[in-house]
Amino acid sequence: MTRTYEFLRKAGTFYLATMDGDQPRVRPFGAVCIYNGKLYITTSNKKNCFRQMLENPKVEISGMAGDEWIRLTCEVVRDESVEAEKAMLEDNPSLKGMYAVDDGKFEVLYLKNAAAVFNAFGKEPLVEKF
Repeated sequence: MTRTYEFLRKAGTFYLATMDGDQPRVRPFGAVCIYNGKLYITTSNKKNCFRQMLENPKVEISGMAGDEWIRLTCEVVRDESVEAEKAMLEDNPSLKGMYAVDDGKFEVLYLKNAAAVFNAFGKEPLVEKF
């Protein structure tokens, strides 16, 4: 999970795909943290993305950093703990302009059953599962 976390931080912006019925939806994300041995992302419960993840927790994440890219297949699990929200805000201070702990819209989700495939031109893919 550490390699995945470091890669997503280096990429800065990564893209998360959900399903909306039978239509894939992709949007940019940028916040990630490790808390309690789990990799977390965040969004607002006011967004369609959050609803889609509740309806179908299987998502994919993709991003690039330099000449390397990642494709991460996983499931998301909602974590309603205040501690997880605090950890996300501490690791991503830029979120403090949008969210606050227990504000009624801030959601954190951890990734489970994850398989990250790292690719780079001319190199064998590396896989990290967590």
